[in-house]
Amino acid sequence: MILTINAYGHPTLRKVAQDIDSNYPNLEQLINDMFETMYHSKGVGLAAPQVNHSIRLMVIDTIPFKKEYPEAMDMKMIMINPYIVEETGNEWLYNEGCLSVPNIHEDVLRKSKLKIEYLDENFNEHELEFEGINARVIQHEYDHLEGKLFVDRLTPLKKMLLKRKLTDISKGIVDVDYKMNFPFQSKKKY
Repeated sequence: MILTINAYGHPTLRKVAQDIDSNYPNLEQLINDMFETMYHSKGVGLAAPQVNHSIRLMVIDTIPFKKEYPEAMDMKMIMINPYIVEETGNEWLYNEGCLSVPNIHEDVLRKSKLKIEYLDENFNEHELEFEGINARVIQHEYDHLEGKLFVDRLTPLKKMLLKRKLTDISKGIVDVDYKMNFPFQSKKKY
């Protein structure tokens, strides 16, 4: 089932997500729905807060980047209760976008490598290192679990210049081809 994605301004996007255990209701279905929603929306990552679940869960598939970034091969993952242990390497700019902030893409500076602990869909523990585009997508989705968005990483001037566009997104004044929940959309009167 394709889920509705929370738009910029939705309060769930600003909450720090909670850990879950294997008893979380309908977890397998939620994971499947998140992948389906991500693919339908042409994303490469999706965090549970974006679909109105304030839990530490994210799905990632960076395979669409494989032509430009060879490390993206075979990078389809489910991460439950992830925690970044370390971010290292050189900082690099990349033009990021977000399904919750449609039609806005901006250069964001992030470290090139990370080490992360997480549980897979069977609740087995992992600690892995990632770099390049894989690290970037994980960092972006991880920010959602911490109640942050990529636009929070922009300079104050850049944020000021985007204020009108961000306000429009929260009101539903944006053209998207997937289902969204706009927190400040006015009700149409007939």
